[in-house]
Amino acid sequence: MTILIKILQFVLSLSILVIIHELGHFMLAKLFKTRVEKFYLFFDPWFSLFKLKKGDTEYGIGWLPLGGYVKISGMIDESMDKEQMKQPPQPYEFRSKTSWQRLLIMTGGVIFNFLLAMLIYILVLYSWGETYLPASNAKYGIVTDSVGYSIGLRNGDKILTIDNQHIENFLQIIPDIVFNNRKTIQVERNGQVVNIAIPPEYIQGLLKGKGQIEPRRPFAPFVVSKFSKDSPAKFAGMLSGDEIVSLDSNKFVYYDEFQNYLGVNRNKPILLKIARGGKNIDLTVTPASPGVLGVYDLRTLEDIFVLKTLEYGFFQSIPAGISKGFKTVGDYLKQFKLIFSKHSKAYESLGGFITIGSIFPGVWDWQVFWNLTAFLSIILAVMNILPIPALDGGHVMFLLYEVVTGRKPSDKFLEYAQVAGMVILFSLLIFANGNDILKLLRK
Repeated sequence: MTILIKILQFVLSLSILVIIHELGHFMLAKLFKTRVEKFYLFFDPWFSLFKLKKGDTEYGIGWLPLGGYVKISGMIDESMDKEQMKQPPQPYEFRSKTSWQRLLIMTGGVIFNFLLAMLIYILVLYSWGETYLPASNAKYGIVTDSVGYSIGLRNGDKILTIDNQHIENFLQIIPDIVFNNRKTIQVERNGQVVNIAIPPEYIQGLLKGKGQIEPRRPFAPFVVSKFSKDSPAKFAGMLSGDEIVSLDSNKFVYYDEFQNYLGVNRNKPILLKIARGGKNIDLTVTPASPGVLGVYDLRTLEDIFVLKTLEYGFFQSIPAGISKGFKTVGDYLKQFKLIFSKHSKAYESLGGFITIGSIFPGVWDWQVFWNLTAFLSIILAVMNILPIPALDGGHVMFLLYEVVTGRKPSDKFLEYAQVAGMVILFSLLIFANGNDILKLLRK
């Protein structure tokens, strides 16, 4: 059920983004009296799931969910309609419009995606505000893994500053380190300030999901809310609502200490003491190979820490939403830049549809859904404006060349460029989704 909910959210989000993107092209084309022959959600090679002809335009839904398209008369696009291009230009065709009109038509999708992201952020801030964990409220310090330990971080460290700059939102610590190429972390440890250098290898680890910095959580009270599939604890007789007291008579102050004990004793029988109905009960459990019992805690982040919520009135939410949109664009451009860095090796973490779909939660949360949709709208806009033939940015690149030089590239050149661009895009698609498959095989 969790996977189904993720898939449904991903498909709904993708559908919204594709429709808005193509609507941008459609509206600008109509504004300049350019004929649009097709407006499709998803691609329709050989057949479509639904289609309806209204006026000059056929509206439809394809069966291949890799995006969508509008087919504009007199334009060399993914349809590769060469026969139309052999005919004399008509007044309603794309090729008959002025260069600046064609430029606006081609940027319409990107503009609409940016505007959609801004609008979503405005409405989300107005409806829910913004809730986060202040770094100063992570009172138990941090918890990290072996990659974090390798650079000198320790569980329980309290992060004070990054490059001697205060970070207000705890969850922005990792993005700040990665995007801004930070060099040092200042932490409080045993009442003393410790300066920790950040080597390039640590950035590489973060991009692969290692070395994460998370708020340290106290262990008790650990009341079981639910079980994972094939849970060793459930198999041993544990019930929902049981409270874990100790393992092999060892009591824990912090949750990471509990995890470490399970890891050390994986595949070994341990004595688990639980509290149930006012009584203590002993169960013998063998943790699964990763060192897990397959149980989930009732507590949320809000139950443990004091969170901060910023609330916005309608008129306050407008500049705040726009500011958040521009900040997200800036952060994504920094993230995109890392892909081409030989030091970060971010290309190894490039993901496809599985990676994108996995970022959606396993339960339907509208606030999270709309925030992710806004973020994906910005990603779609940035990716489409890249100067690669077959993308909007490729068409824009050739149009800018025409504006500057006064010469239009030949139709034959544009055809070859379109084919080359499609080869590049399919190669990137195969690479990204291949990375996803490799990650699954390595688990």
